[in-house]
Amino acid sequence: MSASDPQQLPDAEQIQHEHPDVTGGWLRPAVFGAMDGLVSNFALIAGVVGGTASGNSQPVVLAGLAGLAAGAFSMAAGEYTSVASQSEFAHAQINIERIEIERNPAGEMAELAAMYAAKGITRELASEVAEQVHSDPDNAVRVHAREEFGVDADDLASPVLAAVSSFLAFAVGALLPVLPYLLGATSLLPAVLLSMVGLFACGAVVTTVTQRTWWYGGVRQLILGGGAAALTYAIGSAVGVGLG
Repeated sequence: MSASDPQQLPDAEQIQHEHPDVTGGWLRPAVFGAMDGLVSNFALIAGVVGGTASGNSQPVVLAGLAGLAAGAFSMAAGEYTSVASQSEFAHAQINIERIEIERNPAGEMAELAAMYAAKGITRELASEVAEQVHSDPDNAVRVHAREEFGVDADDLASPVLAAVSSFLAFAVGALLPVLPYLLGATSLLPAVLLSMVGLFACGAVVTTVTQRTWWYGGVRQLILGGGAAALTYAIGSAVGVGLG
C-alpha cells in the first residue's frame, strides 16, 4: 500500500485544530487599552499624590476620573481612525488588483503561477492552479491580495470593534488605581497594591496567547508599570515642592 493511499492518511478529525484569531480587530486594542489605562492612570495618580498635600484625596480622585475619561475616549477615537484607515487602504489596494486582473488576466495569471512556483510547486502544477483560481474573477482578486500584500479581503479588522474594545479595556484598567480613593482611601498605598496586582495579572493574562510563561509576563509588566509610576511620583513631588 503506497504512502499516498487514503487508507494510510491520518483521520481528518485527528489533525483538525483551531487557532485563535491573530489578525482580528479586538485582541490588540483590548490588551493595549487595559495596559495603557492601568499604567497611565496609576502614574498620573502617583504624580498627583506626590505633588499634593498628604491626606488630600480630592485632587487625586478628580485627576483619576479625568484621566480615565480622557484616555478611554482618546484610545477609542485613535483605534477607530487607525483601523478604519488601514481597512480603507487595503480596500484601495484590492480594487487596484481587481482592475489589473480585468485589464490583463493572462499576465496576472502568469504572475500568480510564478509565485506558486517560487514556493516549490512545479511550474506545470502552478500554472494549472493559477488557471483554476482565475476561473472565478472574485476569487482571483482575493488570492492575489493574500499572495501579493498579505491581505484577506474577507477578514479585515472592524474599526467599531477595535474602538469599543479599546474604550472598555482602557476604562477598566484606568479604574483600578482610582478605585481605592472612590471607596474612601486617603493614602496612595491601597492604590499601589491594587495597581500592582492588576499589572501582574494583565501581564500574566497576555501570556495565554504567547509562548512566555505567566510569571515572566506578570513580572515584566509589574516592573514597567511600577517604574513609570515611581518616576511620575518623583516628578510630581519635585514640581509640588517647587510650586509650594
